[in-house]
Amino acid sequence: MGCRKKSTEDLDEEQKKILIALDKIKEPAGCKDIAASSGLATPKVTGKLRGLKTKGYVESPIKGKYVVTEVGKAELKK
Repeated sequence: MGCRKKSTEDLDEEQKKILIALDKIKEPAGCKDIAASSGLATPKVTGKLRGLKTKGYVESPIKGKYVVTEVGKAELKK
């Protein structure tokens, strides 16, 4: 049995924590709220959100507020 190569689409633990936090919050949330819910530092959340948005896992329906997308929810179920 071979080792599974990590895909570039796989999420790191911090990204997973952010998506889980957003999924639990259920409404558009700012970086501070996401940080509090995920247990991560606000600057770390801010940086990770950029990558998650680029991948289509989160979107910003209101300036400075984020929600997890259906793509992001599907990624969490993997």
